[in-house]
Amino acid sequence: MRPQKIDDIALLGRLIDVFRSKGYEGSSLNDLAASAGLKKASLYHRFPGGKEEIVTTVLEYTTTWGKTHVEDTLANQAIPARQRLEKVIDHIDVLYAQGTKTCILRALSMDTGITSLDSLIQVTMNNWIQAFKTFAQEIGFSSEIAHQKALQTLINIQGSLIITKGLNDTTIFKNTLETIQNLYYPTI
Repeated sequence: MRPQKIDDIALLGRLIDVFRSKGYEGSSLNDLAASAGLKKASLYHRFPGGKEEIVTTVLEYTTTWGKTHVEDTLANQAIPARQRLEKVIDHIDVLYAQGTKTCILRALSMDTGITSLDSLIQVTMNNWIQAFKTFAQEIGFSSEIAHQKALQTLINIQGSLIITKGLNDTTIFKNTLETIQNLYYPTI
């Protein structure tokens, strides 16, 4: 058996970039294979279910990334709460390349007709909201206020990515990340 030309994490990163830029419908198997540096046959070998299997795998990877870098980090009470939040904000900054990359969830949230995609997107978003809500409750906010802050966090991230892209100004994303920290630890 020949060794793989590209490891799974690097492959998923390249595939994510295609879906980020073109969405599901706009991404062809040729685009995905070219981005991965593979022939279409090699891509089919790894993903026999074609584009639907690829996008499902991408979303599952995204959900796993969120669990590790957002949910588990916010829940790790061995680290002081403020440091956990700062760490999560740093992870988010890296994930979106300081605001230069589109969110894969936004890119794939266009109507594809694939119910499993909608479910995976919803699960991922709900997981982030729950993680931020639990964190906010831990640091003293009521359940209702914690939920509002968690939802606003997701709105701020998604909205700032769109505006950052539209105005070609990454300081918008940077400032938004600071604003998110201030949602939980207001500056006086």
